[in-house]
Amino acid sequence: MNKQIYMDYSATTPVLKEVIEEMLPYFNTYYGNPSSVYSFSMESKMAIDKSRNTIAKIFNCKEEEIFFTSGGTESDNWALVGSAMANKDKGKHIITTEIEHHAILETADYLKREGFEITYLPVDSEGRISLEQLKKYIRKDTILVSIMTANNEIGTIEPISEIGEFLKDKGILFHTDAVQAVGHIKLDLNKMNVDLMSISAHKFYGPKGIGVLYIRKGTKINNLIFGGQQQRGRRSGTENVPGIVGIAKALEILNADLETEIERQEKLRNLFIKEALKINGVKLNGPSNEKRLSNNINLCFNGKDGEGLLVRLDMEGICASAGSACSAGAIEPSHVLRAIGLLEDEAKSSIRFTIGKFTTEEDVIYTIKKLYEILK
Repeated sequence: MNKQIYMDYSATTPVLKEVIEEMLPYFNTYYGNPSSVYSFSMESKMAIDKSRNTIAKIFNCKEEEIFFTSGGTESDNWALVGSAMANKDKGKHIITTEIEHHAILETADYLKREGFEITYLPVDSEGRISLEQLKKYIRKDTILVSIMTANNEIGTIEPISEIGEFLKDKGILFHTDAVQAVGHIKLDLNKMNVDLMSISAHKFYGPKGIGVLYIRKGTKINNLIFGGQQQRGRRSGTENVPGIVGIAKALEILNADLETEIERQEKLRNLFIKEALKINGVKLNGPSNEKRLSNNINLCFNGKDGEGLLVRLDMEGICASAGSACSAGAIEPSHVLRAIGLLEDEAKSSIRFTIGKFTTEEDVIYTIKKLYEILK
């Protein structure tokens, strides 16, 4: 192996040096419990308050609407279970999509066992839902709609603002899983018209184990974790101060040159797709470039064994994925690829490449070259 080319930024990202430096003092210098009353703990409490303020400004919301969690999975679970249980007296009908992350789909399955009725919206061949179709599924007992901002496997960007505009006067809560969208789309919570939004730091150069659930003020939602009065009594547990500092710093750095970085990644993505499609039998899964996340390339190598291709790529120092990192080792073909109409064999022949902050044009050219050699 001559070099290491990381092409799996949608699975996780490296923590930026500046983020680590910002976090370090809160491990062994300002380590006081933020809930303690003595002055030594004020540094920890102030760091949390500052971080919450930073995040609120970036997403254009109120500080008191930001709640820290252990990551995207907890945020998704809290959004669905908390809002479903808090509003079950109004109805038990929930709408989501066929292509959601398993953190949503498995939580929906749990709620189904608890007596809720779940409607799974189909998607078109590019992975997009139809607002008109959503309108047809709305019922008097619908209490929650959960639709991801962008898909983690094929990069499809959903019409979240339009959906939110339609739902905002219906008395129906609207949640979006924006875990994959951060860093690739400008997220303005007022314009998005959502009540709940999930994000996770390790997807945008922050530490693992820390996320956020945005809860619009006035949203009726039950707690998911009990045992203390932290975070205004909504999410118990001693706060992960280094993680909270880290997620805020990562967002701050990301937001500083967001448009420039999106444009840079789009050029690399387009180059990758253009060159890959020159290979006989290769086709692009998902939407056209303008409706796709700036870093996402999902390709079907028709008739080839996707897992075998990943092994060969790994031998050449290239890290890629067969889909969601949370499904690594799964025998079943991707539910997302099946939902957009791929046959089982086509789904098993597909690979996701995702680029990021440290991907270069040289990396893209090297990866394409190795693909040509392997496929020969």
